[in-house]
Amino acid sequence: MAQRVRKAVLPVAGLGTRFLPATKAMAKEMLTVVDRPLIQYAVEECLAAGIEEFVFVTGRNKGAIEDHFDHAYELEATLAQRGNKQAELKQAEQATIKPGNAIFTRQQKPLGLGHAVWCAKPWIGREPFAVLLPDELMVGTPTCTAQLVAASETTGGSVVAVVEVPREQTKSYGIAAIKGEKNGLAEITGLVEKPRPEEAPSNWALIGRYVLEPEVFDHLDRHETGAGGEIQLTDALAKMIGGKPFHAMRYSGGRYDCGNRLGFLEANVAVALGRADTAGETRALLERLLKG
Repeated sequence: MAQRVRKAVLPVAGLGTRFLPATKAMAKEMLTVVDRPLIQYAVEECLAAGIEEFVFVTGRNKGAIEDHFDHAYELEATLAQRGNKQAELKQAEQATIKPGNAIFTRQQKPLGLGHAVWCAKPWIGREPFAVLLPDELMVGTPTCTAQLVAASETTGGSVVAVVEVPREQTKSYGIAAIKGEKNGLAEITGLVEKPRPEEAPSNWALIGRYVLEPEVFDHLDRHETGAGGEIQLTDALAKMIGGKPFHAMRYSGGRYDCGNRLGFLEANVAVALGRADTAGETRALLERLLKG
């Protein structure tokens, strides 16, 4: 019987240069979509998939992430004393990760996503684990990670989430070569990091959600560099092909690339329109702005 996915790695060491000056003194993962920071959406996605333990791979000036998932005693005490702030108190408490279930480790140098995942190795051990890039906001039920976990229980081995992108965009993604698609799952026969459109094996792009077997660390241990002179996770995954089962799962839920300003703006609007407490006012606001 396959081992249950209990742990997740969240690489959050990036500098967020595309959001300067907002990220000069604030972690980009703490940018809010409506009323929650991006990193909280990622953690909630994990919890909905049954994941219990989190390894945050951080960098300098990322202390706000750790603080966010801790108890805020003064805030919670003040809200409790006021009596009429129970909803707000519940929101603050729900942003807390249980004691002992979060590890924060540093990636001292920006050596690539593969290196960031490798930094989590001592806490993952030899278990299957999820990887989530918080820049990618996934919206849907069941969550993207829950779908991946369910798929991995069916196929065994590693499963990565993919979407089809225009051919000219392949140079911005890891791209999978696949065969035998059935019910949204396909066997991966090759992986290439950011290929030129004319060299891409397909237009199936990896979108920052993975369930991986621990053998990936055996390849990341070598610290081999690839595209951009960085240690690429995609390169390590490519070396796993031919071993244990390795599949791509076509993801059809909502996806917003919050790594760029327009995608971040789109996410705020889409999430606000999708929530019962904000949909009406948001729609009215947009209509008013468009008329102006």
